[in-house]
Amino acid sequence: MQLLGGFQVSQALFVITDLGVPTILDQEGPTTVTALAERTNADPDALRRLIRCLAPVGVFTTDGERVSVTPLGATLSEKHPHSLHSVARASGEFHYPAFGELRHTLRTGQPAAEKYYGMPYFDWLAADPARVQLFNQAMGTFATTLRAGMFDGYRLPPGGVIADIGGAEGRMLAELLDHDDDPTRRGIVLDLPATIEAAQSSPAAAELADRVEFVAGDFFAAVPTADIYLLGWVLHNWSDQDCRRILGTIAAAAAPGARLLILEGLVPPGDQPHPVKALDLSMLGILGGKERTEQEFRDLLDSAGFTLDRIVPTPSPYLILEAELR
Repeated sequence: MQLLGGFQVSQALFVITDLGVPTILDQEGPTTVTALAERTNADPDALRRLIRCLAPVGVFTTDGERVSVTPLGATLSEKHPHSLHSVARASGEFHYPAFGELRHTLRTGQPAAEKYYGMPYFDWLAADPARVQLFNQAMGTFATTLRAGMFDGYRLPPGGVIADIGGAEGRMLAELLDHDDDPTRRGIVLDLPATIEAAQSSPAAAELADRVEFVAGDFFAAVPTADIYLLGWVLHNWSDQDCRRILGTIAAAAAPGARLLILEGLVPPGDQPHPVKALDLSMLGILGGKERTEQEFRDLLDSAGFTLDRIVPTPSPYLILEAELR
């Protein structure tokens, strides 16, 4: 019954985050349900019942009418240093309704989101600047929270220019450059025009202004010339056929010996739990992409003219796959 009711919990987390309740409690401390309802323009009885539902799963604690947020629940606060606020909102607004069409995916292979929205997911996102902004914020959260510590101790390969392909606000590139000991190295962020427009007004872009150029484009058509290419959580969005197109544009722009850094998880063998197994379900239902095993990555890269020659473990659940253009 707990498994069957999982969708109720996920939607309750989305709604409570969207209302701003964890942010209020995280920033201002415990308060009453009545006060929270007034602050968030919510029905007091409905809010009380929502909090009562989420307390047993570790999000809140209650003492009569008084509510406190737990350390776990505080990660849903917009102001928390390891905030999942934007992830919770994007999942609830973008993914949750589309997953009602998951049976269609199993019957036809078409992503549930494409059936639900009537167009490919990224096309639907790009049609609304507010969606683009939320998506960029969620992707930035992955860079700063879920992938925290990923580049600790990591050294970039030699090369003067690193291009972040599909890099949104460029937060991953910023972190890599921040960890780098070569101050002359510069970066390029390539993404779709709507994404770049939103990214250029972000705080991250302002911090990168002296070292990074933001370029609008389509990685299926062309990418800038660089010495190192960064694909952070890009290839898992796409089928093998589409991935070969992306890798093909990189190969066309780069010289032999160019380095490729792929930041993703690897699907482990067997039935052991791993975050990428759940993420693979999102790829299936939302984008039609997939999480891959090590051998699948080796085969994919080889078919596009790259050799996977190093897999770097990190403190996070994700890895850095280093490949070279032959």
